[in-house]
Amino acid sequence: MTVRNRWMIGTLALPLLLSGCGLLPTTRHLPVPKAPSLVQTTSPEELVEQTDRRWNDFQSLTAKVEIKATVLKAQEGLEKDYPSCEGRIVMQKPDSLRVVGRLGLVGVKIFDMASDGKTFTLLIPPKSKAIEGSNSVVKKAANPLENLRPDFFFDSMVVRGLDPEDYFSVINDTETVEDAAKKHLFTMPEYVLNISRHGTEGHRDIPVRVITFHRDDLLPYNQDLYDKEGNLESQVTYSGYRDFPTGRFPTRVVIKRPLEGVQISMTVDWVDTNVKLPAGEFTVNIPEGTQIQHLE
Repeated sequence: MTVRNRWMIGTLALPLLLSGCGLLPTTRHLPVPKAPSLVQTTSPEELVEQTDRRWNDFQSLTAKVEIKATVLKAQEGLEKDYPSCEGRIVMQKPDSLRVVGRLGLVGVKIFDMASDGKTFTLLIPPKSKAIEGSNSVVKKAANPLENLRPDFFFDSMVVRGLDPEDYFSVINDTETVEDAAKKHLFTMPEYVLNISRHGTEGHRDIPVRVITFHRDDLLPYNQDLYDKEGNLESQVTYSGYRDFPTGRFPTRVVIKRPLEGVQISMTVDWVDTNVKLPAGEFTVNIPEGTQIQHLE
């Protein structure tokens, strides 16, 4: 570059610099994310082994929770919140489930649902109505809520271990989260466990689940569950882990069902595991005169 060219560039740049429209980069201060004090390291095999061990140690679970349901009608731009209720959840391997909801100070029962993993019964006492059906949806109803089945509760409350036909991979990731209460950002290193099964055609794998573990405690904080067609069925978040007498469990569980536009938020007050359950725990008694609807 000649001296003349350098002089011309400098002459052109000077007005921009003086006017504030500088060609030089500017520097500004941004919030510095805080890292956790403890970041654990484990191998993919050890992460799967830990997940299997937590699942194998679990035989039954009883929990006292507060349940709040929200229905989202995205196409209409509407969101409907239902009043929260006190709930009791009982689960037993392999697939037995009982959920009872009560409302008000006197504890009026507003619903009672039980499932053996194949069929379910839902009793709604205020409407003198009961719903019975198969856990597998044979024919989808026009109302998305009627396509809900109780097994999503079971799959969401406890993270299952891997089945023999499952394949897995693990990636390292880092999430930046804003703590609104403390008004700062923090980074959370994560392990993301991808679980899939080999498809019957070509080289296509079918997604089963994606589980995200925080590396400060190696516990699951997110779980996405997919159906056989690869559709995202449930998005579950776990937070506020606490030590209960029988183990460590989240005190906040949020289940989102994007296909049905339903969200169920649960605050867990108390958890007990592997206790002896009474006979008939997973049976709902339908009073005489109750209207019964059968779902396909």
